[in-house]
Amino acid sequence: MNSLKFQSVFDIIGPVMIGPSSSHTAGAVRIGKIVSSIFDDKPTEVEFQLFNSFAKTYRGHGTDLALVAGILGMNTDDSEIPNSLEIAHQRGIKIIWTIQKDSNAPHPNTAKITIKNDRKMISVTGISIGGGNIQVTELNGFSVSLSMNTPTIIIVHQDIPGMIAHVTEALSRYHINIAQMNVTREKAGEKAIMIIEVDSRSCDQAVEEICKIPHLHNVNFFK
Repeated sequence: MNSLKFQSVFDIIGPVMIGPSSSHTAGAVRIGKIVSSIFDDKPTEVEFQLFNSFAKTYRGHGTDLALVAGILGMNTDDSEIPNSLEIAHQRGIKIIWTIQKDSNAPHPNTAKITIKNDRKMISVTGISIGGGNIQVTELNGFSVSLSMNTPTIIIVHQDIPGMIAHVTEALSRYHINIAQMNVTREKAGEKAIMIIEVDSRSCDQAVEEICKIPHLHNVNFFK
């Protein structure tokens, strides 16, 4: 199980911060790390589609370094962020940049990330809204609305009957209320992703129990 804590804006402005804007750096790292956590495997290829402001200034503001750093699992204060492209190359990860300067994306700091290897592929669209805060608006072609400012549990599991019931029962036993829930799947019987926003930050015991559910691939709790 991976655990990722989001830091405040005061934590992300520090001596290793790259670029002039937290929207282009800290937010970009977090978008990449969300994608890496959901994918939960070593990628061989990652395509970054950048829109509007991200597309126009991604190199000058260090957005490219930040997004790749997130894919590599780095935090916003990691001293290796400036070397992320080189590290990705050393790990055999092919990086592709697709620049959409004249797009109609609803927010200027938008990135769509497609990550894959010979076993699986996912796509996630994320927006950096400022101050290091992000929103996830698309997952595998399905529209979602995740601010990631509330405690969120992301579960990758096999699409079989009863999985949602097992998870919700575990949360109920620990008196954890669900605020919003999205479930999407590749196709019937294949891998599915459950995204649950909850009202409590004290979910560690419930998450440990969820991890024991059969046919579950990985669990991430974003506090």
